[in-house]
Amino acid sequence: MIETVSVTRYITPLREGGSLPGVVEADDLGTYVCKFRGAGQGIRVLVAEVIVGELARRIGLDTPRLVALELDPDIARYEADEEVQDLLNASPGLNLGVDFLPGAFGWDGDVPTGGELASTVLWLDAFCANVDRSWRNPNLLRWHGDLWVIDHGAALYFHHAWAGGVTDPARFAVQAWDPSDHVLLDRAQDLGAVDGRLSALVTPELLTEVVAQVPDAWLDPESTPGVADSAALRASYVEFLTARLRTRQWLPKLAG
Repeated sequence: MIETVSVTRYITPLREGGSLPGVVEADDLGTYVCKFRGAGQGIRVLVAEVIVGELARRIGLDTPRLVALELDPDIARYEADEEVQDLLNASPGLNLGVDFLPGAFGWDGDVPTGGELASTVLWLDAFCANVDRSWRNPNLLRWHGDLWVIDHGAALYFHHAWAGGVTDPARFAVQAWDPSDHVLLDRAQDLGAVDGRLSALVTPELLTEVVAQVPDAWLDPESTPGVADSAALRASYVEFLTARLRTRQWLPKLAG
């Protein structure tokens, strides 16, 4: 699983995000953007962040290192902001830490290494059904001249329907993905070749390794009727992603 470290200090909120993530320091001397389990989007957003973020890393995209942040809510006693206090008190235990990239700035419209990088990001978002990489919210950073992908909590929408039990993976497998609003659509080139390369790389075994990175504390079988334990829930994620890997209805067809 991703490494676990403990929060030692809450520094400041990031009010650009609707879930009010915050910058924190941890006992490994690292600085992280903390995404809280007690935020309104729910804990499955953290699961999607890990699965898609770790998959991005394995297909060669730059993405910040992820850790699980152990949070003691006593830290809230030192915060004057009541909204922050409430969020800290609602988030005891493991939260998600995204490595803070000092000096990074929002994407400026340039793709440093051309169409293959853009196509790789497009492929990832199509495969994982990420609906949150538009011009309104690119979720891309420039850091030391490179393009970094961040914020994948809006992907893997299928698990939000599991409150009534695990749904049919075949439906997600053939679900089309609309690329029209994607920020990199007009920069993508030769998506077919990129699909061939990534299809050989992303195997069921790799997907199993990626899903294994999710902490057990975020896999709550009690919230998914018919699932016995966290191992069964992990297997469901692998089943859904493997089923989608075997189809191509989700892959965009680029003009030209």
